[in-house]
Amino acid sequence: MTDFQITILGSNSAIFNHGRHPSAQFVQIQNQHFLIDCGEGTQERMHENKVKWFKIDYIFISHLHGDHYFGLIGLLTTFNLLKRKNKLTIFAPKELKKIIQQQLKVSNTTLNFDLKFIATQTDDKYCILDIPECTVYSFPLNHRIPTTGFLITSKTIQRKLDLEKIQQFQIDKTQYKFLIDGEDVLDVNGKKIKNSWVTQKGKPTRSYAYCSDTVYDVQIVQYIKNANLLYHEATFLHQDKVRAKETMHTTALQAAQIAKKAKVQKLILGHFSSRYYHLSELEEEAKTVFENTALAIEGNIFSV
Repeated sequence: MTDFQITILGSNSAIFNHGRHPSAQFVQIQNQHFLIDCGEGTQERMHENKVKWFKIDYIFISHLHGDHYFGLIGLLTTFNLLKRKNKLTIFAPKELKKIIQQQLKVSNTTLNFDLKFIATQTDDKYCILDIPECTVYSFPLNHRIPTTGFLITSKTIQRKLDLEKIQQFQIDKTQYKFLIDGEDVLDVNGKKIKNSWVTQKGKPTRSYAYCSDTVYDVQIVQYIKNANLLYHEATFLHQDKVRAKETMHTTALQAAQIAKKAKVQKLILGHFSSRYYHLSELEEEAKTVFENTALAIEGNIFSV
């Protein structure tokens, strides 16, 4: 297991079909756990995939088409039944707060935990979460209703002490924290010890970009440039590009073109139309433009 990974929980568009479920992804980055979108049945998918779903403290909802949030009220009430106490923060279009509050009101449900809503905006790129493990940004997508993508960027992990090398010097243990932060230190005799002598580099910054429903739009490229991993909707094959444009969705070929223009390292295709039983055609189509492409098969785990 790596310290930054994505588990696919749902990959179909609109409805459950062909064994595929509506959109949802579980993200683990170090000791933080996120949920991105929450289609119907998401909590069942999390249980099946044995993810640490009860540790989720942040949920990100891209837009308010039902296949991206209809599973949310069920998840919240399950948290409540299981006596959750930790605060839960939801980043979503502003209307979601009223929807959830009304659902709780008519069912006479009072949550045991604090539920905080933060409204997303679709006019620019915004930093919406900054915690020690990572920074999360929202950015606008081009769909039929207000929609945002999300960019999760890990922070550089502190340097690691090389215990074998450090034993060669007389360094007091109180100096270790300075070494981890990348500083040079003095040994017990006042001699300068260079950081590079006794530490190893931490992992560099890595990023995961999530682009849910959107028409083909090159404006997205500026927000996801050089991402290590990109999830981009690919609802249709390119032969159905007219339908894709009408519904403001993307073809597999177009998703690959976005990945190529953005110079990302790897592309994941998802949000598949139920008209396609076999998904290999979409993967093959995308690979004609961007070779390092994979399908968002439910249960698959992708490392960043």
